[in-house]
Amino acid sequence: MSPTDILAAARARGLRIATAESCTGGMVSAALTDIAGSSDVFDRGFVTYSNAAKIQMLGVAEATLAAHGAVSEEVAAEMASGALSQSQAGLSVSITGIAGPGGSEFKPEGRVCFGLASAAGIRTETVEFGALGRARVREAARDHALALLAKALS
Repeated sequence: MSPTDILAAARARGLRIATAESCTGGMVSAALTDIAGSSDVFDRGFVTYSNAAKIQMLGVAEATLAAHGAVSEEVAAEMASGALSQSQAGLSVSITGIAGPGGSEFKPEGRVCFGLASAAGIRTETVEFGALGRARVREAARDHALALLAKALS
């Protein structure tokens, strides 16, 4: 489903969308707002690159960050939930990951955690894209987030 189709599906359901992005730096928001007329569906996007931004803008708990790290499903869940509570949206997607270069034995380059929140609840998942290079990991994460939105709307 293309960004145009995602917007049409959300429009048909009367849902607005919010995003909470870290490693993608707004790429999902840009993909949706590149479409003319998206303002009736796309409510807002949060680019929360730093931990402080995640805490201040989305209400991610310091304890969650301390216990699990920024790249975790627990943080992705709190980001997605925070995007809903700080917006007029009924559906949100979050992304936090390690685009590279770098990473560690425990959190390798290409690991990206996603959250999807709606009135039905919050789902999370982790995808290991691998060390594809920074640009390709970010593009893959953007595309995966769009696919999560599409699936939630289908």
